[in-house]
Amino acid sequence: MPKKPYEGTRLTTFLQKRILELRPIKTQAEIASEAGFVNANMISIVKSGSARLPIDRVPALAKALNTDPRHLLQLALEQWVGGTAARTFDEIFGTVVTLNEISWLNEIRDASGHSDPALTTRARSSLRVIFGK
Repeated sequence: MPKKPYEGTRLTTFLQKRILELRPIKTQAEIASEAGFVNANMISIVKSGSARLPIDRVPALAKALNTDPRHLLQLALEQWVGGTAARTFDEIFGTVVTLNEISWLNEIRDASGHSDPALTTRARSSLRVIFGK
């Protein structure tokens, strides 16, 4: 049996985890409906890696998943043309910064007194400890 073409991508992994996290709040069918999918099974098809997430569905699906559309767009772009769409996007627009990452940056700026601190070995180690790395 052939492997599903997008199985194991960062998008499918993210969708599986996020839909599971939302299970106490809403069903997968409700998420599909909120995202504007006529066929509720489309979420299952994308989540399993059988099909790519249509780019035009990213904003509505991000809202239905209560997640950052920038992050979801980046994950969706990675599935298009072997990831070249994501690389092209990055080349033109630069690194996508999510809303959560913006919060981190703002906190770093505030904590440092807006001094533009260098990322030292000590600071890098401290960040890695926070994330268990």
